[in-house]
Amino acid sequence: MFKLEKIFRTAVQYHASDIFISTGVKPSLRINGDIIRIEEHPALTKKMAEEYLLEILTPEQKKKFEQSLDMDFSLDIETIARFRVNIFVQRKGISAAFRLIPEKVLTMDELGLPIQMKRATTFKNGLVIVTGPTGSGKTSTLASMINEINRNQKKHIITIEDPIEFVHQDNQSIIEQREVGTHTHTFQKAIRASVRENPDVIMLGEMRDLETIQMAITAAETGHLVFATLHTMGCADSINRIIDSFPSSQQNQVRSQLAESLRAVFWQTLIKTKDEKGRVAAMEMMFCNNAIANMIRKGTTHQINSVIETSTKEGMQTMKKSLTDLLQAGLITEENALLNMPKEFE
Repeated sequence: MFKLEKIFRTAVQYHASDIFISTGVKPSLRINGDIIRIEEHPALTKKMAEEYLLEILTPEQKKKFEQSLDMDFSLDIETIARFRVNIFVQRKGISAAFRLIPEKVLTMDELGLPIQMKRATTFKNGLVIVTGPTGSGKTSTLASMINEINRNQKKHIITIEDPIEFVHQDNQSIIEQREVGTHTHTFQKAIRASVRENPDVIMLGEMRDLETIQMAITAAETGHLVFATLHTMGCADSINRIIDSFPSSQQNQVRSQLAESLRAVFWQTLIKTKDEKGRVAAMEMMFCNNAIANMIRKGTTHQINSVIETSTKEGMQTMKKSLTDLLQAGLITEENALLNMPKEFE
């Protein structure tokens, strides 16, 4: 077994979300958003970090890491847990961040997601985006939405991930999961191929670059339901990020494409609970109605927040409303509510 086994088991025991193995410091865990060092463990020397981390790599991965100096991959230890791993070189030596991936894909109800989000799993086509900062639970939310389709609909689902995180089992649907670097060379190549593989649903781990964004929009336009993540803060900002990633000469066309293909954007962030024993999700929800589609088309996306605020009957919700509800329910502190309040509502 790996030298990291004890640390892995400790992380699972204390429900950590992440493990940090970093040259020069003690191994650390992220628990409820806080970094906690494993005090009984000595600080990692360069040699110790190399022994810990190079041991988990296959010969092929070692060769790739020597060339690239940073690498994403998944690690599945049957008796412990599954991890998403990023290993990299830094000034003091090599380090790695491990994200623990729950064995079970939780349902949308088990995650406590708003019931109106289930509407997004029933769309026939279009683009659905889950956005938020790193570590905000986007991957779990996306997995639960795919799980919702798998449990209730007879669909053909293709996921394209880097790396594969949650492992889905076929239920009502057929699910095929492809990992970039293992089952396909690039996101772009996999998306291009997927259109010819007759899927009903395509799930992209992340829209990272212009070409991936462009192909995701095209797939949504051509009759597929596409789910993807972005690293942005706010529903309107997610739309702006997509448009701004294109050259100015193409932006009018992209606005028109998004106005037609975008179905929903969900912005989420995780906030420490008042009792400090866990974290709870705050969620902004936008469904693309005629008013929002016109704003996207005309380039007046700064008005979208007002539409979200006045469209609660359509299932929409601002981040301010979500934070206020969590505060009034006694789930979070006023300080944390204010810290996470969008600037326009401060």
